[in-house]
Amino acid sequence: MTTAAVTQNPAQPRKIRNRVLWTLQILLGLFFILASGLPKLVGQADAVRSFQDIGWGEWYRYFVGVVEVSGGIGLLVPRLSGLAAAGLAIVTVCAAATQAFQLGSPGLAVFPLVLAVIFAWIARERLTAR
Repeated sequence: MTTAAVTQNPAQPRKIRNRVLWTLQILLGLFFILASGLPKLVGQADAVRSFQDIGWGEWYRYFVGVVEVSGGIGLLVPRLSGLAAAGLAIVTVCAAATQAFQLGSPGLAVFPLVLAVIFAWIARERLTAR
């Protein structure tokens, strides 16, 4: 075996990481636009009911819907992806806190916390790559 076959291209791990990041950004961006934000904005029954349980009023449901749709779109725009991921990390930590403390369902707080970690990683990678 030659040394050329054994040595790895130094740019290869960076390319793989970039592909993983873009795959996550696209999937999570579409999720936050279509499955999370839009149902809040159009008044889907489950979204309305969950925000009634929180007790902060209709304005809060619309606010969270706009933030989630904006964050989802931002994940898909290269210049905005780092800031969008940072914002969505904050949103998901707040969602976990709401689940755990306001709604009394700490078990349901795990999913948003996992998303917060993923968003924090995306934000770190995208904001430090500049």
